[in-house]
Amino acid sequence: MHRIHIRGWTASFRYPAFISGFQPSLPVPPLTTIYGLCSAAVGRRVRHEETAVGYVFTSGGRAVDLETIYELDEPLKASTNVVRREILFQPELMLYLSNVKIATAFLTPFFPLLLGRSTEVVMVDEVKEVTLEKREQGRIGGTLIPFPTKGFYGPIQALPTSLSDGIPRKALGTRPFYLLDQFVEYKNPTIHFDAEKQWGVWIYGA
Repeated sequence: MHRIHIRGWTASFRYPAFISGFQPSLPVPPLTTIYGLCSAAVGRRVRHEETAVGYVFTSGGRAVDLETIYELDEPLKASTNVVRREILFQPELMLYLSNVKIATAFLTPFFPLLLGRSTEVVMVDEVKEVTLEKREQGRIGGTLIPFPTKGFYGPIQALPTSLSDGIPRKALGTRPFYLLDQFVEYKNPTIHFDAEKQWGVWIYGA
């Protein structure tokens, strides 16, 4: 398994149900963002069967910003509006990938890496090979946990696990997840453990 340390200045992850008005941010990135990062690094779409993924996301805080948007009234004619958007400051993502080629692509990514909108560019600090072990108990957080999973609790949100190839993209594989933004203690023999970081990692995929 390879661990990629990614950090930036701001991040935001849109709730699927919020189309207009105030735009809150999910506290942790959805799986579509994770596979989007992998696709940007490689330069093509990365499908979920190509690599197992896990991640731990943290941020330094959150605030609400005012953003100017352009609303298309008719072809070649638009009006402006101002919306309130929640943003996460100083995001850090520890991304775990089983596919070596995809992981090392983060050293020289094909496209800019984003955690949200086109302005939320992030940088890669390190790509490191690590060994994850099985531990029946520890702490885990900053990730999504499939609902229902015994021993976990928290806010629940239905999120897609992938997007279609066509434009406009369509959400695929939507299912409920626990939004685990805080670290909690777990007792679960299926969770992998990063001894260096002293946290559990929920692994998706092969």
